[in-house]
Amino acid sequence: MAAARRGMRPALRKRFYQAAGVAEGPDGFAVLLDGKPVLTPRRRALAAPSAPLARLIAEEWDAQAQEIDPARMPLTRLANAVIDAVAEAADAVAAEVARYLGCDLACYRAETPEELVAAQAAAFDPVLAWAREGLGARFVTVAGVMHAPQPPEAIAAARAAIPKDPWRLGAVSSATALTGSALLALMLAQGAREAAAIWTSAHVDEDWQMSQWGRDEIALARRDFRKTEFDAAATVLWLLPPSASGESESG
Repeated sequence: MAAARRGMRPALRKRFYQAAGVAEGPDGFAVLLDGKPVLTPRRRALAAPSAPLARLIAEEWDAQAQEIDPARMPLTRLANAVIDAVAEAADAVAAEVARYLGCDLACYRAETPEELVAAQAAAFDPVLAWAREGLGARFVTVAGVMHAPQPPEAIAAARAAIPKDPWRLGAVSSATALTGSALLALMLAQGAREAAAIWTSAHVDEDWQMSQWGRDEIALARRDFRKTEFDAAATVLWLLPPSASGESESG
């Protein structure tokens, strides 16, 4: 089975360069390989809006050994997505983030057992309080897993905080999908809670289940991989220049 899985993996490109670097240019801070610009899958310059972010992307390229493994390059993957997709479809990406607000993870609560109820309250009550006080968005909790509509005015108020800037929007979109919560992603974007605490909150149910039934190593391995994606989104949000991080959607 392991051999079969290896056979299903796409062939990795051999490393063909000596060193990665960064140079400022018309598209921002471009990532270079041996002085030549790196291109995205759609043949656009791989360039970040800040020098620190570009340097971290370049470090991913420098860290590759004999082969270039995209699975070990979360910042590069996110940058490619922003440049090739988000920048051209910002409205659609923002709408997808907004859809999460109607069924946000932070709003759905167990009714029993008491330990899980308490754990969810500790994780998510501060999220809803922040949305109420920081965004003017009054979301309501829902008992169980059946969908219940949120107040339209709450969704509209939170939607106004979704960024317009493609880099920030791309990071928020990634964090939303990875946590199941647009509210957690917006907290991350606004620096309202540390990234590690946000990630832990997103997995309160899974962690409680493991506390009862034992560790699920396969689930934890998946989570570790997804955390590298989440950390990449958080890094992008931290390293954006002020001019790119202060905008939010008003529609």
